[in-house]
Amino acid sequence: MSLRVAFQAKRYKDVVSRSAVGEFRNALLGRAEKGVFITTGRFTSDAESEATRDGVVPIELIDGERVVELFQDAGIGVKPKTIYEIDHAFFDEFRRDS
Repeated sequence: MSLRVAFQAKRYKDVVSRSAVGEFRNALLGRAEKGVFITTGRFTSDAESEATRDGVVPIELIDGERVVELFQDAGIGVKPKTIYEIDHAFFDEFRRDS
C-alpha cells in the first residue's frame, strides 16, 4: 500500500493559525492524500480543528514540544543529562539548633 504524503515545516516563535493550516491543505489538493505540518511553535485550537475537519485531506500537526519528544525517542541530536537535586530532608538531621 502506498500513500502520497506532503510535509510542511515552518519555524514559528508563537502560534500557527487556522489559516496557515488551511493554506497548506489547499496546496495539497490533488497532490497528496495526507499532510504533515511541523512547526517549532504551537497550534491554535482553531488550527487543530481545521486539521481534523471532516471531508477534506487530513493533516497531522506536530508542534515544537512533540518535535523534541520525537528527537529524544529516536536519540537524534540530543544527549542524556543527569541532574541532581539536593535532598534537604536528609541533611536536616545533621543541623545544629542555634
